[in-house]
Amino acid sequence: MSETLKFTLFQVVILAPFITGYLTQDKLKNPEKTTRAILRSNIIIIEPLIVLWCIWDLKFTPDLILLPFAGLFLAALGLFYGFLFSPFLKVKGKRKQTFLISSSLANHGFTMGGFLCYFFLGEKGLGLSIILVLYFIPYVYGFIFPSAKIASKRIPGNGRSAKNLILDPHNMPLFAMALTIMLRLSGIKRPDINFPIESLLLLSVSLYYLTLGINFTNLEIINLKKEHLFLAVIKFAAVPSTAFFIMRPLNPDPTVMAIIMIQAFMPAAIFSVVTSVLFNLDAKMASSLFVLNTLIFLITILPTMFICRDVFF
Repeated sequence: MSETLKFTLFQVVILAPFITGYLTQDKLKNPEKTTRAILRSNIIIIEPLIVLWCIWDLKFTPDLILLPFAGLFLAALGLFYGFLFSPFLKVKGKRKQTFLISSSLANHGFTMGGFLCYFFLGEKGLGLSIILVLYFIPYVYGFIFPSAKIASKRIPGNGRSAKNLILDPHNMPLFAMALTIMLRLSGIKRPDINFPIESLLLLSVSLYYLTLGINFTNLEIINLKKEHLFLAVIKFAAVPSTAFFIMRPLNPDPTVMAIIMIQAFMPAAIFSVVTSVLFNLDAKMASSLFVLNTLIFLITILPTMFICRDVFF
């Protein structure tokens, strides 16, 4: 299968499951319970296999070590600006946590950021984008999920058991990463077998967008107009401009810098909706922010990137 066909297929598995979930939401007795069951199955069974296989044989060079730290930096920037702007929104509790998560998590994966790195910079760009996204698993499962769990139960951070947070089943992909590190340190090489990684990726992405469709009702543009506006400012102005002025003095490799800047412009991530559903935050708000933020990106930011690609890439 060609790379172009692979990415085309990845885009198809976003739209079809989303529409399917949206059309079937009224037929489900308990949509939120159904989506939580689907997401937990994905996180506990499918994602650990993907993580284990992809990281096991990944090769690092000294000049690429900046990428995962840059990915983490972009997520931290979004969270910082989310905290900075949230007082103007007058949101509290679960709604505030939902906005913060939407501000922090960006679509750096195959369905948006990875695809654009491939489009602009070829296979090398795709490989580098995968390295950048290595921050995602420890950040989401080690920080975002525990903080969401605390917020959903309104328990102070120091009141949670560290053991319970670490051993939570939602951390299975994080355990898979730890196992992979142990295997590499032990000198155990990845077996040369025909592992169905592409099928697992397609299934995982499809399940996520299926649950998004099930939970999606409408964009709530009027009710959430301030949230939509501030999220757009964070994603498409504050984060990329700050990233540029901080990363530029480090003088990274031009291709590495291009990867970082492409990913700095990415819209809200599907995982913001996933987290809200899993931990009973404001799933409707998260879904609305994710969809409209993505539409803004596709209509305004992406065409600009295409027009200016010769300048930046």
